[in-house]
Amino acid sequence: QVQLVESGGGLVQAGGSLRLSCAASGGTFSRYSMGWFRQAPGKEREFVGASSWSFGITYYADSVKGRFTISRDNAKNTVYLQMNSLKPEDTDVYYCAASGSKTVTMSTVSSWGQGTQVTVSS
Repeated sequence: QVQLVESGGGLVQAGGSLRLSCAASGGTFSRYSMGWFRQAPGKEREFVGASSWSFGITYYADSVKGRFTISRDNAKNTVYLQMNSLKPEDTDVYYCAASGSKTVTMSTVSSWGQGTQVTVSS
């Protein structure tokens, strides 16, 4: 089972950018679909976006489409979440996730990272 470690969270002003990284170990990275989720205290974890192992297809939640971009470097076993035009409502703990399926959903995720806090000030 792959292990995941996120980095890159922090505090940023509204309109700014952050890039999160998620380094994977212990598995064949190219065979995993990789995703990002986020969660606020007391709320359910929500899907942000994912990169499928199948043809590297990426897809996003409507709330971040056009602002967030997922990319992956299979040689470095790392997936990235580039977040632009950040809004205060993007403030959450962001989690990296790995799935052996073509899609990344709460039910297909097999490994989670520890989470990294992103705070967007207004």
